[in-house]
Amino acid sequence: MSKRIRLRTLLFGGVMTLLFLVLIGRTYYVQIVDGDKYYQLAAKRWSTAETLTGKRGSITDRDGNILAMDTIAYNVSVNPQIIHDAAIVEEVIDGLNAILDVPKDELRKIVTAKNDKGKFYIHRELRNGGWQIDKPLADKLTTFSDELEKKLLSNKKVVDSGIYLSPTLKRFYPSKTLASQVVGYVSKNGKHMTGIEGAFNDELKGEDGYIVYQKDGKRVQLSKGDVEYKEEVNGKDVALTIDSDIQRYVEEALRDVVSKYAPKSATAIAADPNTMEILAMANMPEFDPNEYWKSDYANSYNHAVGSLYEPGSTFKIATLAAAVEEGVFDPEEFYKSGSYKVPGDPRVIRDHNRVGWGTIKFIEGLKRSSNVAFVKMGYEGLGADKLRDYYSRFGFGQKTGIELGNEATGTIQFHYNRDIAAATFGQGGVAVTPIQQVAAVAAVANGGKLLVPHIVKSKTDPETKETTLTEPKVVRQVISEETSRLVGGYLEQVVSDQDQGTGKNAYIEGYRIAGKTGTAQKVVNGKYSTTKFMVSFIGYAPVENPKIVLYVAVDEPNNSLVGGGTVAAPAFREIMLKSLRKMGIAPSKEFEVDVKSEEVHVSIPQLKDLKIAQAKAELKAKSVTFEIVGNGGTVLQQIPAAGSVIHPTQRVYLITEQRDKLPVPDLTGVSLRDALELTSLVGAKLITEGTGYVVSQKVEEVDKKRIVRVKLSPPIGSEQYVELPVESTAQDESAGTEAESSGETEGADDAANDEAVEGNTSESNNEIDTGISHSGEN
Repeated sequence: MSKRIRLRTLLFGGVMTLLFLVLIGRTYYVQIVDGDKYYQLAAKRWSTAETLTGKRGSITDRDGNILAMDTIAYNVSVNPQIIHDAAIVEEVIDGLNAILDVPKDELRKIVTAKNDKGKFYIHRELRNGGWQIDKPLADKLTTFSDELEKKLLSNKKVVDSGIYLSPTLKRFYPSKTLASQVVGYVSKNGKHMTGIEGAFNDELKGEDGYIVYQKDGKRVQLSKGDVEYKEEVNGKDVALTIDSDIQRYVEEALRDVVSKYAPKSATAIAADPNTMEILAMANMPEFDPNEYWKSDYANSYNHAVGSLYEPGSTFKIATLAAAVEEGVFDPEEFYKSGSYKVPGDPRVIRDHNRVGWGTIKFIEGLKRSSNVAFVKMGYEGLGADKLRDYYSRFGFGQKTGIELGNEATGTIQFHYNRDIAAATFGQGGVAVTPIQQVAAVAAVANGGKLLVPHIVKSKTDPETKETTLTEPKVVRQVISEETSRLVGGYLEQVVSDQDQGTGKNAYIEGYRIAGKTGTAQKVVNGKYSTTKFMVSFIGYAPVENPKIVLYVAVDEPNNSLVGGGTVAAPAFREIMLKSLRKMGIAPSKEFEVDVKSEEVHVSIPQLKDLKIAQAKAELKAKSVTFEIVGNGGTVLQQIPAAGSVIHPTQRVYLITEQRDKLPVPDLTGVSLRDALELTSLVGAKLITEGTGYVVSQKVEEVDKKRIVRVKLSPPIGSEQYVELPVESTAQDESAGTEAESSGETEGADDAANDEAVEGNTSESNNEIDTGISHSGEN
């Protein structure tokens, strides 16, 4: 018996010893042999990581006004497991539907989502409708979640609604549609970008950092734990050359064109011809990048750089400049207008009125936009080689180099004699982009230098504050300064001659405007259409010292009988007048008016007590520019007073509200007397510097009183004139001020069409389908 007990004891002791040895071995293996592995696993459980988001750089206009920036947003997620356990599925679905406007069936799929094993998920994101929501919506969700949790607490359930908000950054565009195709947008997932956002993504995007630290069971950071840290890097800030005021003038004018003529699209570009800084670039239809998904993708397309068109008669400027440079244009020489037969081609090139004007001088042919005149100058006088060389030197058929993506190259193709002849007036084998047109005409305006257009003024590193400026870049000297001066004088007559000039609707009394209309037939199915046209106007001012070049193009207006002089020229006039006034460029005293001198001044009618619509109609009938001050419906007071005799470029102010509700209006261009009266009317104190007319203003508030500081200068050309530095006239108080420009006269322009070409052109079709309803190339 005792022997059996001893055996059992030995066996039990042996087993225990063996187990102990196994335990010791395992402990040794875990602690020594495989210690690093298990330490890493433990450290991973102790550790937590947070992403430090690098901010995307801002995009501003030339004056620092924000066009795009990062702002705080919130992402919504839910916990289906908690929501199910708390039995609040229907309440959560109803609440999210009411706040986020997400369909209930879609919410139900997310709130009740299960994995492959049939268990509820513990985290689901509301990507559609709950991604990057603004703070007001987030606040509503927080209130709703709090109410649910109070209800759960009262029922002694788990106090968690299962609805979560996580802060993030999203792109915000405070100016909404302003310059939307230029600025572009960034999609919510950050994968798709357009405009400057896409072209400068590498500079704009920030680099995320992180912090990794160790925590205890209560998620509190251990004081002596390891910390790994990488600092985030914010993206660079990009300043554009865009002037927001001029951009608004352009967009307002294009909206008016769209409302009248319902075109396929409308495009405009304004630039400084001396630097080729883009002051404005706009397209219609437009879109709001804050809600890009609500518009067709085509609305975000920038036709100004990406679409190709046969330009029509605006292209004649390049032919004219080449002819003047080569000495083949004699304005006093006579030729027979009407039609021209190209050797070896059965078709006839005709002037837009089909019959011409008999035997006339070449200068008259320019003013009337005679196709025959340009065929004789270009095809006969210059020949194919010189034409091709000059067109190439003006930058056609090659990218301009502007800092925007999707720029088209264009073509200059001379396959047949007819192509050469048609190219002289902007049809046939010619396909150009709007930005190419602007760069070429800027070269004509600035003394003959072709410049690279720029839309980015500078890039700034937010950390080092180091700024990289974009300097003007000359590509080549295309024509001489003397040729530039002569061509400017010739083009001025296209606008100033109110009898023969096709550009007469772009005329601004007192300013020297050079310009040219264009009405190009579009190619449809290999033939020139008789109902679809590209109408345009391009020009610059003042002729004696150009400060702005402006191009307006309208694709397929709904009336096939209107041309560039009727549709585009009035828009050009409105934009140019406002821009010149904004830039502080007074009318030129030295300008010799071609119309009767008694029409230089206008008598202001009695407008007091009239409805706004009636007052506007009265002033538009007299081609007077006006500004409505206030939000009332009736004119309470007018400045200048009824019976005053003013220059047509002077603005009339229509006061529609009482003094204490009025903002300070734009005083640019008004006399000291009117400035005093206007500031007194709105209850502001005027402080002046200089004499003459207001060229800039600044609104300040001191001790709750508004102070308006203005600089004045005599008109350009007077003995007292002193050039003052141009300042922004943007107002601190702009609510309730509606700036309008009238004076659009819908007179005859280039007859029905600026260009008329008989026969079809199966050899050439420059309307290239991009797949998003525009004329151009991808």
